[in-house]
This record gives sequence, C-alpha cells and structure tokens, in this order.
Amino acid sequence: IETWYLMGEEPSGGATARFVDSSMERVQISLDGFDPSRFAVLCNGYRVPMHPSEIAGRYLAGIKFRAWQPPRCLHPTIGIHTPLQFDIVDRFTERSIGGCRYFVSDPSGRAHDIYPVNANEAETRRAARFHTHTLTGGRIVIPDLPPVHAPNDFPVTFDLRKTR
Repeated sequence: IETWYLMGEEPSGGATARFVDSSMERVQISLDGFDPSRFAVLCNGYRVPMHPSEIAGRYLAGIKFRAWQPPRCLHPTIGIHTPLQFDIVDRFTERSIGGCRYFVSDPSGRAHDIYPVNANEAETRRAARFHTHTLTGGRIVIPDLPPVHAPNDFPVTFDLRKTR
C-alpha cells in the first residue's frame, strides 16, 4: 500500500490543515493466456511492461495515473491522464485486437450525492465508468518499453507521470 503524500500545513478556516495529494489512482491489469512475444499492451499510447505471475500464462501490471488536478498536489505541471485507453496490439500486424476505456468518474457528468444502496447499484456505477469495445483503429506503432527507474518500491507498477 502506498500512502498519500503530505503537502504540508496551511491555514484553513481559522485553523491549520494538513493537505495530502489524493490526485493519484491505480488500476491493475490481469491478462490470462497473454503471449508477450506476440502482443503488447498500451495505455494512452505508452507500452505497459507486463509481468508474469505465479499462475502460468497470467501476466499482471499496475498503472499509476493522475486522476484529477486538485489546487495543491505534487508535480502540479503534470496534467490528468484520464480517461485511460487500453489496447492489446498484435505485434505482427500492428493492429489493436481489443481495447477498453476507463474513466475515474461517470463520463456523462453525473455526480452521485449518496452512497450506493447495495452491491448492484455499486456495480452499475463501476460499469458506467468502464467502456469495452473501444479499440484504437488503424496501424499502431508499438513504442519501446519504458526505462526502469531504480530503485523502485513498486516494480510492477507503471507510473504514467514518468512518461512526460
């Protein structure tokens, strides 16, 4: 688990507040039957390093990204990365064979003012933020894998902040 960074103490409403940078979120990719010699995974056009798991044929990766731009955050010049566009690209044909898009909030702009009343409503809200069948069309040039930044406390997490 990664903690939120403390931004420091600032006056707020006649008191002192300790703001944290809550602008970063993470998602996990899990692919079964993935062949890294044949396919590549892209997120927003960047190649994601996939890592084998203990289960044969299953590959994993974490994606860390800026979900929103609060007034106080670390690296304020790095913009938001959402929505996240994922593509699985055939390395031989250089075409996407499948894709999806992930939004951190409802893309229709709907704001929920109450918590979900049950698991079905929560699942419906999650599904509204995840669009399947949104692959990128045309020829896709697969970029090189990003350089490994050592030492790394989270070796299977791909940090989109480091792509800019």
